[in-house]
Amino acid sequence: MENNIPETEGIKYTGSKLKMLPYILQEIQLLPDVKHILDGFSGTTRVAQALYKLGYDVTCNDIAYWSETFGKCYLQADKPIEYYQQLINHLNSLHGKTGWFSEHYGAKDLTNGKFPFQLKNTRKLDAIREEIDNMNLSDIDKSVLLTSLILALDTVDNTIGHYASYLSSWSSRSFNKLHLQVPLITFPKKGKTEVLRKDILEAIKDREFDLAYLDPPYGSNNKKMPSSRVRYSAYYHLWTTVIKNDKPTLFGKAQRREDTRDLISNSPYEDYHTDENGRHIALNELEKLIHEIRAHYVLLSYNSNGIIKKEELLDILNQNGKLIHIQEIDYKKHVMSSMKWTEKWTSENKQNKEFLFLLKK
Repeated sequence: MENNIPETEGIKYTGSKLKMLPYILQEIQLLPDVKHILDGFSGTTRVAQALYKLGYDVTCNDIAYWSETFGKCYLQADKPIEYYQQLINHLNSLHGKTGWFSEHYGAKDLTNGKFPFQLKNTRKLDAIREEIDNMNLSDIDKSVLLTSLILALDTVDNTIGHYASYLSSWSSRSFNKLHLQVPLITFPKKGKTEVLRKDILEAIKDREFDLAYLDPPYGSNNKKMPSSRVRYSAYYHLWTTVIKNDKPTLFGKAQRREDTRDLISNSPYEDYHTDENGRHIALNELEKLIHEIRAHYVLLSYNSNGIIKKEELLDILNQNGKLIHIQEIDYKKHVMSSMKWTEKWTSENKQNKEFLFLLKK
């Protein structure tokens, strides 16, 4: 089955669907008359990339700036590889310089704390990021270069895969030299695409799809964690700063963006609180989304770690259409598994599982 999976590209990411792609694509390719697909919580766009390369028209949506950038790169880049290679050769030729990123995220050694990058690489980052803004590029071409930069940073970081904390001794890859490469863009373009950065309920307004693939974030039942905690905003804050280059106010040992504080950022899909009727807010939001989305089919990805109980999820699916298939896939635990999760879904041996629910509306 995996031999038919298009090559996609991404970074170390909690919730990556790389290993799920064969199962997701199998469900979709068996359906008749499916041409236009929504990837509603696209993250690093692995699913959207694969669907686009298979010839589907794709609408890609996520609230993250870096997801929007990836989407424009992989779905909308409209120039030959050689054009982007010349731009990237220029960026790779730049000499490093000490700037804002080096001041906050780079170090020669770890005697004064933990840092995500060695100074030689943040100096290169400072030079490259400044130059990208000076190159008078189109929005899409700039997205290709920024995607290339983030991919390169991912190969030299001193982390376990996120930017909420850093390793106490340099990782072996952190000694590598920051070097950009052309992302795996598709040229010439294959079909119609739309890249959005919206709340999902806003993204589906006035739009219809043949199929909507939904992979919402999963809420924790840890009562000690603020309900407004947004893992992806907090854990990948640095990517947002690389994209925006806005030199934000920072806080904490990990030097997170001020706008990723737990009491500022908010995702209802991760909220463990219940409403006045004792019903989880996350369940209410998911029910509203599935009810309002205009699509012939909905393919919902959900993990056994989620705050929503399986019985509750089945109930709202059956109320909004005909549930025609369920896949249960054993799935390796991701880096967030050290948190306290609900065990309502888990089997006696506490396996972590991924579920795909195919709904015909």
